[in-house]
Amino acid sequence: MIIVMKKGASQEELEEVEKKIIALGYQPHVIHGEIRNVVGAVGDERGKEKLQIIESMPGVENVVPILKPYKLASREVQPDPSEIDIVPGLVIGGKEFVVGAGPCSVESQQQICETAVEVKKAGARMLRGGAFKPRTSPYSFQGMEEEGLKLLVEARELTGLPIVTEVVNPRDVELVAKYADVMQVGARNTQNFALLKMLGQLDKPILLKRGMAVTIQEFLMSAEYILSEGNRRVILCERGIRTFETATRNTLDISAVPVLKQQTHLPVMIDPSHATGHSQLVPSMCYAAAAAGADGLLVEVHPCPEQASSDGPQSLRPADFAAMMTKLRAFAEVAGREMAS
Repeated sequence: MIIVMKKGASQEELEEVEKKIIALGYQPHVIHGEIRNVVGAVGDERGKEKLQIIESMPGVENVVPILKPYKLASREVQPDPSEIDIVPGLVIGGKEFVVGAGPCSVESQQQICETAVEVKKAGARMLRGGAFKPRTSPYSFQGMEEEGLKLLVEARELTGLPIVTEVVNPRDVELVAKYADVMQVGARNTQNFALLKMLGQLDKPILLKRGMAVTIQEFLMSAEYILSEGNRRVILCERGIRTFETATRNTLDISAVPVLKQQTHLPVMIDPSHATGHSQLVPSMCYAAAAAGADGLLVEVHPCPEQASSDGPQSLRPADFAAMMTKLRAFAEVAGREMAS
């Protein structure tokens, strides 16, 4: 249920509504608006009709059922798009089209620092890099773990770019949170609900990737796990789904962008590198993402892709990334967005 407060309702009236929601066995989530506040009452769908009595409380305008199975992620609860603060001066979901870039895996100090300098020069606003790598084969490179996180911090200190890095295991959440600015949930962990619930208890942005066989509704239900624990700073990332097609690594569901924009207030990014698996296809998908209304991109860039420990074929060289970024500005502007110079 959504409890819509009257314009000018007092803080005391809002607090009384929250107390009543808790007394009825539900969890209140307050969304502060410019004109009025609304309170989402989340919990067991059975017996939710009893929440209707709140409509008679002082300061309450009306009580409205939420029809979507994902409550806090829906536009029913929050009609306006969310803007997620990453670090001071950087917001995803606002006017700026935000690009994060870097290698799939952190491999050495020289590799990550060199890449960070180059992608920043080209206009990237975040540095991506994997320290913990979930791989299909147990014999593949699994990442440098904490040493990789420390190298990411060195690159951040050198360039000022905030770090986006993946957390794979619930037991590593506290460790990764010490170093990362944005915690990434990879496609293989989209429905790792224990991990999602732990991330929901952090005060950090969470970049949630769509699973390779996950529907949009299932994707939003995964976001709901994080939101329901209290963390409202969730960014969705489409990275391609598994289909019968073999020409690309995955099939980029570009239609997911307008669908998600219609269904949820959460920002939406695109990862064209994992979607295509081929570096020569990445720029076209970047332009398509901007045109489709995405809020940003996550692009793999490596100074020497042929020597990369993971995902070299889908990584752009710094010069190619810079050329793509120059052309991308025109697509972002047509879509009504700005890019940092």
